[in-house]
Amino acid sequence: MNAITLHAHASPDFADKLAESVALLQQAAREFQPMTQASSLGAEDMVVTDLIQQHAVPSAIFVLDTGKLHAQTLALLERIRLHYGRQVEVYKPDADAADEFVATNGEDAMYRSLALRKACCHIRKMVPLEKALAGKRAWITGLRREQSGARADVPFIEPGERAKINPLARWTWGDVWHYIATRDVPYNPLHDQFYPSIGCEPCTRAVTLGEDFRSGRWWWEQESAKECGLHVDHGDGAAVSVLPQRRVVPIAAA
Repeated sequence: MNAITLHAHASPDFADKLAESVALLQQAAREFQPMTQASSLGAEDMVVTDLIQQHAVPSAIFVLDTGKLHAQTLALLERIRLHYGRQVEVYKPDADAADEFVATNGEDAMYRSLALRKACCHIRKMVPLEKALAGKRAWITGLRREQSGARADVPFIEPGERAKINPLARWTWGDVWHYIATRDVPYNPLHDQFYPSIGCEPCTRAVTLGEDFRSGRWWWEQESAKECGLHVDHGDGAAVSVLPQRRVVPIAAA
């Protein structure tokens, strides 16, 4: 049984959600240029990439290659090129900084303390992210309210010096996979192995039925600590939400 068979169940208002997402992307394209999509190459981000392509939304797309991604994740870059006929921008951490961190703290540093794990994320994600977003007025993500308690109030547009656009905020996991199934969207085969959320290889594991979407990310940490910093509100502007918050559900309910 693959992820499509297991999860592709659209919600009754899926068509409305899809139209809403397309309208939001088109609105963002008019109001925020230049803009870019931050793709983790996970299922949600592949849906966003497909929406950008199918509706000719003028947006770049980038990936943070942390140096610790699964081979299956990296293989999607070529599949995107072949499927859509476009390149994805790839940003990597400073090699010297990453090597020095490993030499000083070891390959398993992320397991030893929250501070070390966040320091690793800073080198491999946060610094390259700033380079990727330099000069952009907005960035597009695949965040959904259903993903975790910390994301349960994700708005459609987060204003600030650089706006964040979240077109899938209201989508369910079933909606994501329904779209992938009906539009033949390429996706990471790790999703077929019960990886709903995929990050760096040392920091990601498969989940079991009944666990929530992000339980496989940094599974050794307390729930409140499970963010790398990319999607943390740093207080640079109040979030804007025009639709009600959605309930967080376990993977078994998708």
